[in-house]
Amino acid sequence: PAGIWKRSGSSGAAGLLYPLLGACLWAAVVGYKPVIIVHGLFDSSGDFKNLQRFINESHPGTNVTVIDLFDRSASLEPMWKQVEGFKSAIYPIMQNAADGVHFICYSQGGLVCRGILSTLSDHNVHSFISLSSPQAGQYGDTDYLKYLFPQFVKSNLYHLCYTAIGQRISICNYWNDPHHRNLYVNSSDYLALLNSERPNPNSTEWKKNFLKIQKLVLIGGPDDGVITPWQSSHFGFYDDNETVVEMQHQDLYLRDVFGLKTLAARGDLIICSVPGVEHVWWHSNETVFHTCMEKWLV
Repeated sequence: PAGIWKRSGSSGAAGLLYPLLGACLWAAVVGYKPVIIVHGLFDSSGDFKNLQRFINESHPGTNVTVIDLFDRSASLEPMWKQVEGFKSAIYPIMQNAADGVHFICYSQGGLVCRGILSTLSDHNVHSFISLSSPQAGQYGDTDYLKYLFPQFVKSNLYHLCYTAIGQRISICNYWNDPHHRNLYVNSSDYLALLNSERPNPNSTEWKKNFLKIQKLVLIGGPDDGVITPWQSSHFGFYDDNETVVEMQHQDLYLRDVFGLKTLAARGDLIICSVPGVEHVWWHSNETVFHTCMEKWLV
């Protein structure tokens, strides 16, 4: 009887063990990294339901977190303050993700995420998807500008933005007036530092941190209507004649100040252009998701 018990006991355990092993192997094969979404100016976490659905339909079981911070008008808080706030909300998710996480960062959120990636030495972000984000800065007479600063147009906003008070407003932290380059370089507390356009004692360390990402995916398109020039979403920007200079001719690329050229050389810089998408629809457009994001979220 002892033998029988022993046998049936072991087969009972095996009966439990094999399905469990199978489930573990299955999870290991199709286990998707957690996705963290950071919203943009005047958004809130509720605006990303479609994007969450696209991710869950294509990669079932993915843990998707839309960080619910600095919503709506609070998104005007200074960029470094937002970086610290988002960082403390995101860090525990990273620590619980042994295989790393992915970032999808929309509009202004793309610049918040760059601040996090530059200043967080032990981040484990694999794909950083920058979704229609003014990565090289913003300079345009948009509806946002008219709403926020009714008394200003793009040509005179520098009078406000490049002051100590202006730098307490998020949009001024990346307002990049090509006609007042020196003022921008000397006044921008955020973008000029991230881009090492003014001497930054942390630039070597920030570059090392940023280059821990495995893929940088830059998404944008000519019909955006808000990001100005739209090529800023791909690190292109105006010269002083308001002619767009593409990323690979930009000083920050040529000097590889924070790693763009290195990423390109590694084959880890992906540019995705989609026509016909207005700014507010990037995160709800299924074609954009399947074309530009899906394959980097594994």
